[in-house]
Amino acid sequence: MSLIARLLVMCCMSLLSLASLAAPVNGLYQVREAVLGQQAVEREQVLRQALDTLVMRLSGDPAALENPAVIALREKPQRLISQYAYDGNMLVVDFDPATSMQALRDAGLPLWGADRPAVLVWWLNESARGSLLVGDTQESSALLRRAAQHRGLPVRVPLADLSEQWVGTPSALSGKNLSALRDASARYAADVLLTVYARQARGSQWQAHWRLWHGEQLLQGQVAGANPAVLNDAVLLAVQQALAPLFVVRPGGEEVLTLVVSNVDLPRYAELERLLEPFAPRLLRADGKVLTYRLKASAEQLRAQLALARLQELPAAAVQGDGVMEARASVLRFH
Repeated sequence: MSLIARLLVMCCMSLLSLASLAAPVNGLYQVREAVLGQQAVEREQVLRQALDTLVMRLSGDPAALENPAVIALREKPQRLISQYAYDGNMLVVDFDPATSMQALRDAGLPLWGADRPAVLVWWLNESARGSLLVGDTQESSALLRRAAQHRGLPVRVPLADLSEQWVGTPSALSGKNLSALRDASARYAADVLLTVYARQARGSQWQAHWRLWHGEQLLQGQVAGANPAVLNDAVLLAVQQALAPLFVVRPGGEEVLTLVVSNVDLPRYAELERLLEPFAPRLLRADGKVLTYRLKASAEQLRAQLALARLQELPAAAVQGDGVMEARASVLRFH
């Protein structure tokens, strides 16, 4: 069977049974921004703001907004927009994925693909009315989900049932001992753990201390917001900027690598294509359940990306001959 024929079979079968462990972001290229009216001047301003949001989603780098090529794109963002429409007081802007990605690549920006680590959020609000752990079915979770969508992050929210209320305490969320939280988090199968302890300060002002655990690595910070909606967006923006450097592909920092993935079943093929998209992969060979790719990436970023799908790296000593004639340092093998 030819390579093209094999790929067609794999694509068709993957549509029937796709069990992805990574979390693709739906609507990554659709941005919703608030507007006061539909005047042309304000619309142009909001379109530029929508482009800024997209640039941050795809790069995670605030410095990207100062890139001369991005500044030029902001003058006529319509070149990247396929359509936009009003939805109440929101302007919904759909950017063309291929055109947008290519324009940002040409600008030399670091880029982050659509498959991103699933973030389990333990969020505790404390106000004069008491403490409340945000749960999946509570109204307060809607603010969190909107902020996550705005910042391009896939989030999961715990049920916050009675047993979890005992776990999600201020001391647990702000302490270094995560054993109880990790145990309670196991059933949600997330890639990273985010804890947020938010307190209402004077008036309507809110402050939050967030802690992000990626494996044993801890990233943390503090943000403030004029109201809960602004606070949610500020926290998710900070988390976006903290996670992005672990996964974005920075031009010039990559090398040409050969990736060999064994034991690839049909449902895994489409997932693998999404995961590798930021690295401009080229499939060299499909030999049974073994796929061989050529791509540009740093080895560590490629490892981080493949970890989202729970792929395991094969140690060099365990590798049997697979016909890949490359310097061992430039070949990574996973199964």
